[in-house]
Amino acid sequence: MSPPTFPALLQGFFTQRLMQQRQVSPHTIASYRDTFRLLLQFAQKHLRRAPSTLVLEDIDASLVAAFLDDLEKVRDVTPRTRNLRLTAIHSFFRYVAFEDPARAAQIQRVLAIPPKRFARTLVPFLSRPEVDALLAAPDRRTWSGRRDHALILLAVQTGLRLSELTALQQQDVHLGTSAHVSVIGKGRKQRCTPLSKNTRSVLAAWLKEPPKHPGQPLFPNASGSRLSAHGVHYLLAKHVAVATRACPSLKHKRVSPHVLRHTTAMDLLQQGVEQSVLALWLGHESIETTQIYLDANLELKQRVLDTVAPLNGKPGRYRPDDKLLAFLKSL
Repeated sequence: MSPPTFPALLQGFFTQRLMQQRQVSPHTIASYRDTFRLLLQFAQKHLRRAPSTLVLEDIDASLVAAFLDDLEKVRDVTPRTRNLRLTAIHSFFRYVAFEDPARAAQIQRVLAIPPKRFARTLVPFLSRPEVDALLAAPDRRTWSGRRDHALILLAVQTGLRLSELTALQQQDVHLGTSAHVSVIGKGRKQRCTPLSKNTRSVLAAWLKEPPKHPGQPLFPNASGSRLSAHGVHYLLAKHVAVATRACPSLKHKRVSPHVLRHTTAMDLLQQGVEQSVLALWLGHESIETTQIYLDANLELKQRVLDTVAPLNGKPGRYRPDDKLLAFLKSL
């Protein structure tokens, strides 16, 4: 029996492994699709062969490494984006290892390509005055203002991802006893997030708004369809511009839906929520993912420091080095 061709392997990777077996999200499918579209275009340019005529041997470690370098140098992508592309390629070759084990040596060389290390910046988040100014920005005399106020409040209180917010349906909101929203997050995992009293009241009022379209999502656009990611970024930027007048510190911050998610995490952390509970709240696969919030929380670190008995340190007096020793030190 002849081994599967490269086009067959790639099609099987998407349809069988990702869609049927792992049932990954549409966002993951789109990300992996873009990775291989770029990789095949790169291979076509350098090997001068149509993508449909490529064989698996063409996609070797040297070509993948050159592709990753091209992403950084020509397309000017960040190391984080470069690593995301490599993750998709690694996932494909792990699938190939089962489907075509005779290529084990080539597969292992590709899988040995390491992710690129990079400096991690502290996560951005908003202070409580900045959140208050942002929530006050939408004009609640208008339909869109009431929608935006409810959306921003829900985002900041629950920490839902952008895709989770825009996918919410009215039936996902439960306002009775133990009020909560139910979402399907990363990895097709369902999770429920409780609602505060204020958020519950705002959502209850929003749900009474006359629908623009039967079966519309919880936060529709003007025509009653699902808000796009671009639409959410646009409305958020519009309200940040207004909020900056009341809270000038917002002028120096780039506020995105994910920054609102970070804000939720930092608020919970400052209230004393344990790291394991925070991971459960945000829908993180691993508790280690929440470490970024501990790294950024200076206020929490200061509170910890204040509870520790001070060390018996005493200031010293500066004494210049011997000239010869100073010369040797300067070498």
